[in-house]
Amino acid sequence: MIESLFSTTLTETLTIESTLSVIFAALAMGLFISFVYVRTRGKDGYSPGFVVTLIMLPAIISIIILLVGNNVARAFSLAGAFSLIRFRSAPGDPIDISYVFFTLAVGLACGMGYILYGAIFAIILCTVMVILSISNYGKPKVKNMQLKITIPEDIDFQNCFNDILKHYTSSHKIQRVKTSDFGSLFEINYTITLKNNTDQKEFIDKLRCRNGNLSIVLNTEVIDEKVYI
Repeated sequence: MIESLFSTTLTETLTIESTLSVIFAALAMGLFISFVYVRTRGKDGYSPGFVVTLIMLPAIISIIILLVGNNVARAFSLAGAFSLIRFRSAPGDPIDISYVFFTLAVGLACGMGYILYGAIFAIILCTVMVILSISNYGKPKVKNMQLKITIPEDIDFQNCFNDILKHYTSSHKIQRVKTSDFGSLFEINYTITLKNNTDQKEFIDKLRCRNGNLSIVLNTEVIDEKVYI
């Protein structure tokens, strides 16, 4: 039994028993990976649909590998079928993309018959992800935020908000200036770091008094939390 988990006989002799064992093993690993993903990404937020996708992907990939096997004609037919499918989605978080490749690798291992190798790989990598999450490895000590202010064209955007930004932020920098409404408005994009215990509403109210109560957007780079005025 143990030796069969390390072999590739599952792709050579396709039976109902071997197929079910591969599918359930892939589903179990996908469930384990999704559980670790939810636990490590809980603070940053995640999509429930993506969690379900992590469960499904290993099983889908494993059954595809089982059905294709060593048949070149099937492989080309499958590639042609998948070329007809177009996936439309915004670029995701790099960590989410890495989890997709993670589940694909586990599904490939299961489909080729290396179930135990796939399980070992899943356990090791999930353990690493948990350790990195607990240690907050790679997370910045300060939280940078994006600030977008819309002002009329007759206001000097270079010096208009300097005193307010110096009072409420520890650092600020203009990233981009864009015109809108045929040049009648300016959109100034800042990267800022708010001082500790800064009242964001008070900060935004001060800016509103300078920009004529036009649009102000404040959001972080790490979490997509936005404040619209």
